[in-house]
Amino acid sequence: MSDENQPGVGFGALNSQQQTVRVPWYQQRITGSYRRRQIWDKAIKVLVVAAVLVVLVPLLDLLYMFAYKGLILIRISDLTQTTAAGVGLGAGGGILNAITGSLLLLALSAAIAVPLGIFSGVYMAEFAGEHSRYASLVRFVSDVLAGVPSIVLGYVGFLLFVLYAGWGYSALAGAVTLSILMLPYILRTTELSIRRVPDSIREGAIALGSTKTSMINRLTLKFALPGIITGVMLAVSISFSETAPLLYTALFSNYNPSALLHQPIGYITGIVWTFSQQPGTAAKDLAYIASFVLLSFVFLVNLFARVVLKRFSKI
Repeated sequence: MSDENQPGVGFGALNSQQQTVRVPWYQQRITGSYRRRQIWDKAIKVLVVAAVLVVLVPLLDLLYMFAYKGLILIRISDLTQTTAAGVGLGAGGGILNAITGSLLLLALSAAIAVPLGIFSGVYMAEFAGEHSRYASLVRFVSDVLAGVPSIVLGYVGFLLFVLYAGWGYSALAGAVTLSILMLPYILRTTELSIRRVPDSIREGAIALGSTKTSMINRLTLKFALPGIITGVMLAVSISFSETAPLLYTALFSNYNPSALLHQPIGYITGIVWTFSQQPGTAAKDLAYIASFVLLSFVFLVNLFARVVLKRFSKI
């Protein structure tokens, strides 16, 4: 017997069955649960916004203080003169020695860390294997090294390079210590960026007769370049803003660098660290100017990284 001939089954009965499907959504238990979820959602959004404001307000206040005071105090002479020996007592002077010293330290440390980090990342991603013991050990050591406080690295650099190697307080001792600080960031970001390249690209290159070396040079590195650049820029910004490792290895100098060994060297963060604690107004003004230059450099590095990433981003 068909459903049409069964008693009690008709158009009205079908409507009642459809209503029984829709009715539970309008029950008080369901609507109450939905309202509670909406309230919780709004509460979480408010808490997230409040947490962002708690972090941003002090940060923006700090940036405004250093950027504004440094901007209104800076003059051309501050960038073309070296630091005076008596600046803490009110004597004049600039930060030329700190700028040239910081750039020299950055160039030396980047020349050591960038090639070594990129080559190591390529080897870890393409040749070592993801589950090999050697690769796991290197990743573990790299992660531990990235989490070591910079002042500890500075003390290790003091023992190894200043005392044991006999380099003294020098640009080379500070640069090698900074390169150790930069290395894990570059290595790990390079490895992760290369691993993000789809395997289909590698398989297609090998299928067309490309060697593995040619495939890495022409395709893999090209596609992974945005991530590699991000890691390099991150490491550069961190090393340029460090003070603790250089206090133990480079000390400080009021003169422009003229040698890589056995001669202390000035750097921008040393100006901020030293002269911000001095009682004289001239010393504090110089610390504000150095802070402004440091923030400007970090901003330009990140802006350059954004432009480069936008230009070379492929995946």
